Amino acid sequence: MSFEEEWGRKQQGGSAVPGSGYGVLATAPPEKKKAANTIENVLQPGTTKAADAADEPTTTAVKAFSGWETATGLTKAHTHWDDQVKRLMGRLNSEKTALRGASNLFTGNDQLTGQSFQPVQSKVTGL
Repeated sequence: MSFEEEWGRKQQGGSAVPGSGYGVLATAPPEKKKAANTIENVLQPGTTKAADAADEPTTTAVKAFSGWETATGLTKAHTHWDDQVKRLMGRLNSEKTALRGASNLFTGNDQLTGQSFQPVQSKVTGL
């Protein structure tokens, strides 16, 4: 994109990068916060609920098949299920933390950059 095209987009209130409303980096701290909140308020509770829903029926089935290899297989499968749920919850937690950290980092950097453009107070004013 030429300088003239980029400048024209800026003058019209658009982004210098086609399809992006946030500039060259195309970062969106509010969307990152929203995604982190979705993980915390929707995905994590839903995953916990789904994991817990399997506990009682599996325990009942293991008791019903006591003495059979089926009970052993169900126990192993349920242990594997619990392990996978723990891994998924850890991954969701990591992603949530990373999204919030990135959001805070970009916001902080934007604020510091904005402050660097503040007018400098002249030391000769009033002399």
